[in-house]
Amino acid sequence: MATAVATQPPKRILKPTWSSPRTTSGSERDLSKPLHPVAYASPIRAIQFTATKLAGCFVVQFPAFPDSRGFFVKAFQKSLFEAQGLEADFAEVFYTTSHKRVLRGMHFQVPPSDHAKLVYCTSGSICDMALDLRVGSPSFGQHEVYELSERFNNAVFLPRGIAHGFYVREAPSVVVYHVTTEHNPAHDQGILWSSFGAPWPDSNPVVSARDAAFPALDGFRSPFRYVPNRPIHAHTPPTPDSEGHAP
Repeated sequence: MATAVATQPPKRILKPTWSSPRTTSGSERDLSKPLHPVAYASPIRAIQFTATKLAGCFVVQFPAFPDSRGFFVKAFQKSLFEAQGLEADFAEVFYTTSHKRVLRGMHFQVPPSDHAKLVYCTSGSICDMALDLRVGSPSFGQHEVYELSERFNNAVFLPRGIAHGFYVREAPSVVVYHVTTEHNPAHDQGILWSSFGAPWPDSNPVVSARDAAFPALDGFRSPFRYVPNRPIHAHTPPTPDSEGHAP
């Protein structure tokens, strides 16, 4: 087995803009500063995918439609995920509710219970973190930060072999996870959140005893191997229709 080695890539935080819906590439922001509390609708009418620095990981932008009652948001469409080559047969869905300054991570399941994951925030805001553990990946050992918020209507898709965690910036924070395999405690593992040079916004977050006891990245022997995403079947994107209107 190859041993994962933590690298120290330049800090890169994907944050919201209008030019690339809810994301940018290559610009930095001070993670200690909260997001500006502004709610707004998405200018798109279909789910969009933006590739990230980590191979096979995507920021997913949800279309959101406001009216006098609130917002109607489309968070998943199986055919569009499969057209991107992304696993879309989710076996379980979880959500967590967390207080401010809570850090959860870095979590994953090892084979044969490894899974892809779709993560989004429906209340509050989080600093979301991904770490590539896949031997052979062009981004092996690297991490990336994503800003997820109820106001941004966005998510991250993480393939198998990506460790995941997040820090709660605005609470209460509700984070939803769709995963492609069921939870298996025998294969549930993690990497110590502070062991791979990530730009967390807090050096002393609220962490569970379990998460604090995870091994460091430099001592982890990775069982994951990189497999590029490929479209699962031919797909013609649907034209906008009444899906865009709140029922």
